[in-house]
Amino acid sequence: MSVPRTPDPGPAPQRDRSRRFVAAARRVGRGGATSARAVGRGGAASARVVGRGGRMAGDRFRRFAAADGAGDTGLARLTELHAVNTAGDAAVTVALAGTVFAMPTGEARGQVALFLALTMAPFVLLAPLVGPLLDRFRHGRRWALGTTLAVRCFLAWVLASAVVDGSVWLFPAALGCLVASRSYSVARAAAVPRLLPAGIGFVSANSRLNIAGIVGMVVGGALAGAASRIGPDWSLRVAFVIFVVATVMSIRLPARVDSPLGEVDVDGTPAGHEPLDEPQRGMRRLRALPVPVRYVLWLTTGSRILSGFLTLFLTFLMREHPIPGWNGPLVLGLVVAAAGLGNALGSLVGNRRETPAPEAMATVIAGLAVATSVVTASLYSVWALVLLGLAAGVYTQLAKLCLDALVQRDVADAMRARVFSWSETILQAFWVLGGAVGILVPLRPALGFSVVTVVVLGAGALAVRSRRVGTGARVA
Repeated sequence: MSVPRTPDPGPAPQRDRSRRFVAAARRVGRGGATSARAVGRGGAASARVVGRGGRMAGDRFRRFAAADGAGDTGLARLTELHAVNTAGDAAVTVALAGTVFAMPTGEARGQVALFLALTMAPFVLLAPLVGPLLDRFRHGRRWALGTTLAVRCFLAWVLASAVVDGSVWLFPAALGCLVASRSYSVARAAAVPRLLPAGIGFVSANSRLNIAGIVGMVVGGALAGAASRIGPDWSLRVAFVIFVVATVMSIRLPARVDSPLGEVDVDGTPAGHEPLDEPQRGMRRLRALPVPVRYVLWLTTGSRILSGFLTLFLTFLMREHPIPGWNGPLVLGLVVAAAGLGNALGSLVGNRRETPAPEAMATVIAGLAVATSVVTASLYSVWALVLLGLAAGVYTQLAKLCLDALVQRDVADAMRARVFSWSETILQAFWVLGGAVGILVPLRPALGFSVVTVVVLGAGALAVRSRRVGTGARVA
C-alpha cells in the first residue's frame, strides 16, 4: 500500500520568509482598519463638538435676545429676525463685491463722484414714498417687514443669474435690494416701541438689535464667502435661502407688531380724529421735529460727515502719500479695523441696562470725536489715525442709537416710519457731503483733518441752534 506524499514546502529559509510576509500583511491590514476606525471616530467626534458648539452658541444667543423680558414682549423674535436679515444682506454684499456698487478706489478722485451719487440712489424713493407708505399700513407691519424680505429673496435669485451672465438686470436688481434693505430698517425701527419691555430703554433695545446684526453679518459673510469659492452666484443662492427663512420669521412675529391703534385713513387722518390742519401738515419739515430729536439728528450728521471723509480722504492719501515706513493698505486696514471695533464698542455701551439720557451721550461722544480729529490734525501719525477711526466708529454707532431712541420715544406712531425715512436720507446725504470734502480737499493731512474738524463743529453749532428754532412740537 502506497502512502500519499505531501507537497514539499521548500527549503526552511523560504518557508520563514513566506510566514513573515503573511504576518506583516495581516498587521498592515489590521493597522489600516484601526486607522480608518480612528479617523472615523475622530471625524464623528469633531462633528459632535462642532454641533455641540453650534447649539451652545445658538442657546446663548437666544438667552441674550430674550433677556430683560424681551422674550415675553416679542422683542426677542424681532432680534432673531434682524440677525437673519443682516446675514442675508452680508451674503449679497459678498456676492456684489467688485461690481458697480464697489467703491472705485483705484480710479481718479473725480470719477469717485459717481459712486457718491450712486449711494444716494436708494434714498430717492425712501423719504417721499417708502416712509409714508409704511405709516399708512402700520397695522400690517409684519407683512411690511415680510414684503421687504420677500422682495430681496426674489432679487437675490435674479442676481444669481445676472452676476454670471453680465445681464442688464444686474444694476436694477442690486438697486432694488438696497431700497428693500433700507425699507426693512425703517419698518423694523418703527416697530420696536410696540415690543419694548418695561425693564429696558430704547437705546438698550436698539443696541441689542445691532449686536444681533453683527452676529448675523459674521455668520452670513462666512457662509457666503465659503459658497463664493464655487462662484459668485452661489453666494446669492445662500442669500436667497436666508431671506426665505427671514420672510417666514417676519410673518411669525407676535400680533402686537400689527396693533391697529392709531390706524391712518387714506387721506392721512388718524382714525376717529379730525383732519390735520395746514400747519400740522407742514410738520414734515425738519423744524417740526421735537427739540431733542432735532438736536441729536444734527449731532449725528457730524458723525456721518466724519465717516464719509475718512473713507475717501484716507483712501487716496494712503495711495498717493503713504506714511514713511508704513504700507498704505496696512494703515487703511488698521483704521478700518479700529472703526469696526468702535462700532461694536458703541453697541456694547448702548446695551447697558442703565444708560445716560440720549442727548447727553450723543453730546459727549461728539465732543470726544472732535477732540480726536484735532489731535490727528496736529500730531499726524498711524496711531493718531487709528485713534480717530476708533472714535469715529463709536460716534457713528452711538449717535445713531441715541437718535433712533429719541424718534421712538418722542415721535407718535402715526409719523414714526416717515421720520425714520427722513432721518436716514438726511444722514446719507451728509455722508456724501463728507465724502465730497474728502475728494475735494488737497491731500495734505493737517489741512484735510482741520477742514473736516471745522465742518463737524459746524454741524454741532447747528445742533445747538436747533434748540431755539422751530416749534419743537410732538410729531403726531
